[in-house]
Order: sequence, then structure tokens, then C-alpha cells
Amino acid sequence: MSEAGLDAVFFALADPTRRAVVRRLLARESVTATQLAAGLPITRQAVSKHLAALVDAGLVASRREGRETRYRLTPEPLDEASSWLGVIEAEWDERLGRLKRHVQEGAG
Repeated sequence: MSEAGLDAVFFALADPTRRAVVRRLLARESVTATQLAAGLPITRQAVSKHLAALVDAGLVASRREGRETRYRLTPEPLDEASSWLGVIEAEWDERLGRLKRHVQEGAG
């Protein structure tokens, strides 16, 4: 994933309402903005704006069905962001391991 793609994913997930939308999408195959808004303390228009940010980040896909637009979670960007975080975590684990060995050698 490109740096711009990672930026978009982390930007989208930085907002608690968008995280709530992602959680709701996890539980359903697809849903309309109106259905999402029914369970959130914001308007349908606000939900639509949050969905647009999630679509821009590649986290959500939309599909027209008649007069409605249905949204579904697309987890691939989450997988890629998780992999990136795994690399960072491994680097920090290595650094902390070296520090621990250094401290133990200095104390012994």
C-alpha cells in the first residue's frame, strides 16, 4: 500500500464515528446510509459524509440498487494497514530487546 493509501486509511479510522460505521458494517453484508443513521446519534447526511471518507480510503464500497446505494466493508486496506503496523511493532520489539540486553549486561 502506498503512503497516501495508508494516510487515507488512518485518517478515516481516526474519527470515532467512522470507526462506529465500520463496526456496524462488520455485522452486515451491506447496508444503506439510512439504515446506518438509524443506529447513530447523527443525521443521515452526516453518515453519508463519513461514508464518503471511508469510500475514499478504500475501506467501504458502494453499489446502486434501484433508488438506494448500499455500502459494504472492504477489509483489504485494513489488512494492509495491519501489516504495516506489524512491521513497526517488530522493529520496536527488536529495539526494546536490544535495550533490555544492554541493561542486563550493564547490571551484571
